[in-house]
Amino acid sequence: MRTKGLVLPLLAPPSPTQRPLTRRAAATLACFAVAAIGLPVRAALPDTIERIKPSVVVIGQYLPTGNPRFTSTGAGFAVADGRFVITNAHVIVQAKLDTPTASLKLLLRVSPTELQQRDASLVDSDAEHDLALLRVDGKPLAPLAIADSDAVREGQAVAFTGFPIGGVLGFSAVTHRGTISSITPIALPSPSARTLDAKTAARLREGLFDIFQLDATAYPGNSGGPLFDPDSGQVVGIINMVFVKGTKESMLSQPSGITYAIPSKYIAALLQRHNLR
Repeated sequence: MRTKGLVLPLLAPPSPTQRPLTRRAAATLACFAVAAIGLPVRAALPDTIERIKPSVVVIGQYLPTGNPRFTSTGAGFAVADGRFVITNAHVIVQAKLDTPTASLKLLLRVSPTELQQRDASLVDSDAEHDLALLRVDGKPLAPLAIADSDAVREGQAVAFTGFPIGGVLGFSAVTHRGTISSITPIALPSPSARTLDAKTAARLREGLFDIFQLDATAYPGNSGGPLFDPDSGQVVGIINMVFVKGTKESMLSQPSGITYAIPSKYIAALLQRHNLR
């Protein structure tokens, strides 16, 4: 653990009459030492995931005459007072809400075996940064805290949660780990083109704003999910698109391991438009 302006004492070696500490005992003493000097004890990723998952929802189109009636188009996560959800603008476009009788719905897991369906409505969108703000009916969800993405550095560890491949995996939230491999300027493609091939990527390199490039693979269904700090759980971005080496059809068999995320400062700006925090 790195500390600023503080030297932690080394434990003296045990005397011949003392038994050496076990690993578990040593770890326990280390936690007490950290607490004693007033430094925060950070949670492990499993604890963070447990806190994050109730806030992440499935977003899609509900069509009473469809088969299936609900079609997933992406993910989202609760913000502000829990009555609002952030997602990608392209997730809403792909829901095709201009279709007669189609409506926007959210699915959230309320137990290991039960999904709850909620109505949602579009409040606002930011097409330039591919963001959309939704209002959710019913009881507030557990909101996630939005961090200052300007503090994110290349090489930083991150994680993201979503619903890869949609309902194929039963709408079970899945978390992946990754690293901020680059912070690079880019201009986003149109909402109807959310995967990048080599030619499209080349055209977008001279971009309008900085975006996070991750050394991790996202799949359809991850779009709109939170990118967060593995220790604090604070959101530093939102998963946006993935680079594909070949065709869209080869995404599953030949993943590139390169994903892009929109920095969270643009989420904060969208919330501030509506006096939400």
